[in-house]
Amino acid sequence: MGNYVIGFYEIGRSEILEAGGKGANLGELSKIEGIKVPDGFCITTRAYEKITANNKQFNDLLDELSQLKAADLHAVSKTSAKIRTLIENISIPDDIAQEIGKHLANFHRYEAFAVRSSATAEDLPSASFAGQQDTYLNVIGEAAVQKHISKCWASLFTDRAVIYRIQNGFDHRKVQLCVVVQQMVFPQAAGILFTADPVSGNRKMLSIDASFGLGEALVSGLVNADNYQVSNGRIINKKILTKKLAIYALKDGGTKSHALSAEEQNKQVLTDEQILQLEQLGRKIEAHFGSPQDIEWCLLDDIFYIVQSRPITTLYPIPETNDTENHVYISVGHQQMMTDAMKPLGLSLWQLRAARPMFSAGARLFVDVTDSLSTPAGRENLLDAMGQHDPLIKDALITITERGDFIKQLPDDGKGPVLVKSTKGLSAADILAQIGNDPAIVAGLIKTNAASVETLKQNIQTKSGQDLFDFILEDIEQSKKMIFDSQHMGVIIAAMNASSWINEKMEEWLGEKNPADTLSQSAPNNITSEMGLALLDVADVIRPYPELINYLQETKKNDFLDDLIQFDGGKETRNAIYAYLEKYGMRCAGEIDITNTRWREKPSILIPLILSNIKNFEPNAGKRKFEQGKQEALKKENELLGRLTHLPDGEQKALETKQMISLLRNFAGYREYPKYGIVNRFFVYKQALLKEVEKLVDAHVFHEKEDSYYLTFEELREAVRMHQIDYQLIVERKEEHSKYEKLTPPRVITSDGEVIMGKYNRKNLPAEAIVGLAVSSGMIEGRARVILNMEDADLEDGDILVTPFTDPSWTPLFVSIKGLITEVGGLMTHGAVIAREYGLPAVVGVENATKLIKDGQRIRLNGTDGYVEILKN
Repeated sequence: MGNYVIGFYEIGRSEILEAGGKGANLGELSKIEGIKVPDGFCITTRAYEKITANNKQFNDLLDELSQLKAADLHAVSKTSAKIRTLIENISIPDDIAQEIGKHLANFHRYEAFAVRSSATAEDLPSASFAGQQDTYLNVIGEAAVQKHISKCWASLFTDRAVIYRIQNGFDHRKVQLCVVVQQMVFPQAAGILFTADPVSGNRKMLSIDASFGLGEALVSGLVNADNYQVSNGRIINKKILTKKLAIYALKDGGTKSHALSAEEQNKQVLTDEQILQLEQLGRKIEAHFGSPQDIEWCLLDDIFYIVQSRPITTLYPIPETNDTENHVYISVGHQQMMTDAMKPLGLSLWQLRAARPMFSAGARLFVDVTDSLSTPAGRENLLDAMGQHDPLIKDALITITERGDFIKQLPDDGKGPVLVKSTKGLSAADILAQIGNDPAIVAGLIKTNAASVETLKQNIQTKSGQDLFDFILEDIEQSKKMIFDSQHMGVIIAAMNASSWINEKMEEWLGEKNPADTLSQSAPNNITSEMGLALLDVADVIRPYPELINYLQETKKNDFLDDLIQFDGGKETRNAIYAYLEKYGMRCAGEIDITNTRWREKPSILIPLILSNIKNFEPNAGKRKFEQGKQEALKKENELLGRLTHLPDGEQKALETKQMISLLRNFAGYREYPKYGIVNRFFVYKQALLKEVEKLVDAHVFHEKEDSYYLTFEELREAVRMHQIDYQLIVERKEEHSKYEKLTPPRVITSDGEVIMGKYNRKNLPAEAIVGLAVSSGMIEGRARVILNMEDADLEDGDILVTPFTDPSWTPLFVSIKGLITEVGGLMTHGAVIAREYGLPAVVGVENATKLIKDGQRIRLNGTDGYVEILKN
């Protein structure tokens, strides 16, 4: 006996494979002093295995189910129904039935029970599976309990449970089911307690939902609930909703709805004392489990009973800090246009490269800006910078500052960190005085950087082992100094200030919005826009050769370049692609993560882009596009200068404007070069590091070279030194990364875990407009192409690209589109800069754009005022 049924007192959190997530947690809860848990027992997963393991019909249906995708809704539903019917009709074997009866004998004959499903993939730290299987309340009598145990087993194959497993990559065969049989409590009130606010993420704010009667009605959304927010023994907020219904248990089994009296409908469910008592219980349970909890409770005769506790899996992790002070963190990814999860090697190298400390959370990087927000000058400086990078971050920072309860305010001491110089109140003479207006400065900076990379490539060849790691660290420190070079910073700031000056003055003097967008088109020395046009030139080389084009359309090979030589035009094509890769092959989507696959490593990524260029453009399109942009910029310049001369002091205004336009065009293109230089260096590092990793693969230290990506830079150094690695760490990191990939990183998060949301404060927009930030002027209508992965792009001339973010690697797509919409970005982020360079209307920072806009919809994009409209077909 004891193989199939175990009491709560025998169960701990380690028994998850036998008791499932819910059963293991209930057993653990029962052991916490001061926590009352209704008694019960679990029918273990061994019982489920016994009734299914050798059942041929069940296993055949499971094979059938395993072949289906989440989109195959009808087939999933049909097969799942067959499995449920089969399980419900299997008789519970006598030995299991006897054990169930023995445990039921410990309770009163007419005791009522809740019979709950508890899957082994349920209530886990990484996936809650909440509500995926069934629960039955007020079950009375041994026969009824056994019947509902079978129903619970069958509920492992409800449509929602099956689809959830498919979507989350859980194998149907590996998920087992335990059934919890728990003494029923007939409460006056019940509800849910979150030990961290599930909306804001604040770990110091508890959120309590409470309703009269049974809690299952609240969980299933059948009744309204009060909501109380509590922090540190204080009730911060109370929402008392009108509660028309409550659900109570019937004496002979089952439940019924009960209409509440007018007096009860608006009555507070819990007293203030009870709310604070529940807070204490919640904190005790959270401390025991070591993470924020989602707790189900019920209240009977002024005693709280806990009937479930599971981890809250939707909270974004908090950046780690070594003190208890309040901190505010902003997302690096939202400024770098790459919000995907990064692997440990990529994270650690970008942290080493950063000008100020960066903190990791959820496989993304964050910067602590508390010091900047704590002084007036630092705050103004930071908000000005964020206005350029991401206005939603700026608004969120204003929100947390104006609350006045989180950031300690300090007087200015003149030592606060400077992120970017303010553009406010500068005259044309001020801007020109910053660095002058000599285009040779940019040419010199580019030449110096290129020479530095070439020297790096030569010197790194002689390094290996520990010397290589030391050399990379030294090179990173040397290259960081370039960021603070006075000419480098001066050129970037002068171009930004010139753009701001032009837009402010032209709107003031001529009533014209954002003319700098047009004046920036085809500015020289923009390495990223040149990259997009250069791929048009590659398409020109291939275009005359139909057989070669056909090969590229059909090939699935990554090493296709060596096969080209067999075709007419193959040698020329191979040389053109090699030349392109030599200059731009270190780029890729999400390029700040060194572990992401570069174009040089997988040239086939470029094939769809090249074929799209062949389809959508005539020969010499690259040169024509660049020349067209120059002419449009020149036309706009002449138009503005002509209009200015007719104003009071017009000659002086025209002279100043001409100087600013010249400075903008001489310096604006350089804005893209520093990132190119960084990514160039990182690819050199990567190639050298992988040589060391390949030695360890040959020595069977690593199973495959990609496993090294799950170590930090210092951990990889240690693996190279010791010629060994704890592979369990790699396994854990892979599982962790898979979990983090599903999370959406916040723009701003506090050390309490509170996610601060920014918003656009805009008026006079069309009624159903989707709001964003205007970064490149113009209005266009066209077909929306919602693309999440660059390699899936299938664009036609005139499409409007809708995507979460674009870093420089997306630039080759820009030549094929007529407009751009992204969820992330600001005035000076890469997508915005290149959109202006190409003359594409663009709106960025459009939250949830890829969900609100459907692929193929006809939309109107207003890049001047910053909004999108979905047009009726």
